Amino acid sequence: MKVPVPALNPVLRSDAQGRILARVFADPDSGHSLTALMEHSKASMPTVIREVRRAEQAGLVETWKEGNVRRVRAQTRHPLYGAMSQIVLATYGPPVVVAEEFADIGGAEAVMLFGSWAARQAGRAGHMPNDIDILIVGDADRDAVDLAAERVEQRLGFPTQAVVRTRHQWDHADESFIRELKTRPLYVVLVDDRDIGAASFNFAADPAMANT
Repeated sequence: MKVPVPALNPVLRSDAQGRILARVFADPDSGHSLTALMEHSKASMPTVIREVRRAEQAGLVETWKEGNVRRVRAQTRHPLYGAMSQIVLATYGPPVVVAEEFADIGGAEAVMLFGSWAARQAGRAGHMPNDIDILIVGDADRDAVDLAAERVEQRLGFPTQAVVRTRHQWDHADESFIRELKTRPLYVVLVDDRDIGAASFNFAADPAMANT
């Protein structure tokens, strides 16, 4: 079966390849297990092994055995590492980077990506994203949110906007902005499932897009 051309980055072979490389390049000094890459990319283990092997043959990553676990790390000495890292993170990196920078925001019940990036991730045609739109649902501190958004912008190199709405505002959707969001693709990056669970948000977006 022919794999569709990735809407986020037509240069890459597949979305799975983009997600795997984004996870590795976002944290280049860590050794990522194949299982962790499989979970992040939502690809099968054979696909992960194949993509890692291709990246290793190209010199973009290095692998080694740690006990029974094979680990993968970015090859930062590769002459094209900087360029490849920038391209991959700009297209497939937002979920990884946003998750890392917003993980410790107190009061955030959910963190979602919306706008052009989420639309391309859902396969909808359009221009390549040139900014990152983030929605935080909950009673999150505005200053902490702004600082996290600044860090995302610095790492991805794209203008980043973050908006905060309370859980009540999300659930009741009295605001046209929220009503519109619920009809468009959303990509769930973080959910505080200790209290509420992703299902309770009743996302209008395809649940296959959720990265919880």
